[in-house]
Amino acid sequence: MTRHIRTIIKLSLIASAAFLSRAADTTIEQMPVKLETQYALSALPQAMRDHATVYLLDPKKGYQLSQRGTSGATCLVERTAWEQADFRNDIYVPLCYDAEGSKTYLKVIMDVAALRIQGMSPVDLKTEIERRYKNKTYKIPQKTGLSYKVAPVMRTWMMPDWQVHTMPMPHLMFYAPNMMNEDIGAVPNANLLYPFMFKEGIPEQSYMIQLIGAAEKAKILADEKTLLHDLCAYRNFLCVPDTKH
Repeated sequence: MTRHIRTIIKLSLIASAAFLSRAADTTIEQMPVKLETQYALSALPQAMRDHATVYLLDPKKGYQLSQRGTSGATCLVERTAWEQADFRNDIYVPLCYDAEGSKTYLKVIMDVAALRIQGMSPVDLKTEIERRYKNKTYKIPQKTGLSYKVAPVMRTWMMPDWQVHTMPMPHLMFYAPNMMNEDIGAVPNANLLYPFMFKEGIPEQSYMIQLIGAAEKAKILADEKTLLHDLCAYRNFLCVPDTKH
């Protein structure tokens, strides 16, 4: 084997290794069933959890029904922020929709996971979701409702710099398609303790955000101490600073 051929093979192996490394960086791993279930349900107030529907993510098939509830609320852990046009393996957003959100916004999350699994690129996926809203494939909520996000921790793109952070930020998201801060007189940069608007990629997915108060937040963190420990043990980047072991 000539030196030239050996060099070509070596470079090919390096390129293949680099490709596999990049692929691994964005490949979603399946969470342990019990942990994912507890994490998804933690987005709801405790009194509502026994009656909620739960979907768990199979990285090869998409979201699969795990627990059928009776309340109309549906919980899962979102792993892809389609609006960012960037695939990562460290996005964890536990959330629960009420009945109205389960009829509308939930389908978007389900489809996003399926399209990502099928191999659609981040940019093409974002374009496709926007197209489906434009042609009315996706419907917006027709009445007032909310998404519960009172889990003790989540990891995603966040204010103020819109980089990926791990943060305890329990809050409620009221459906407010096509609304802006100007519609409610909000000045979010001044004070986040009061309601403000948040656009999740497109105007149709706009929400009025209400953060949970400091006392209630402290109680959530205390009540979910075991879950926080288990999440931190599972993945280091899910550790909340005060609970890291």
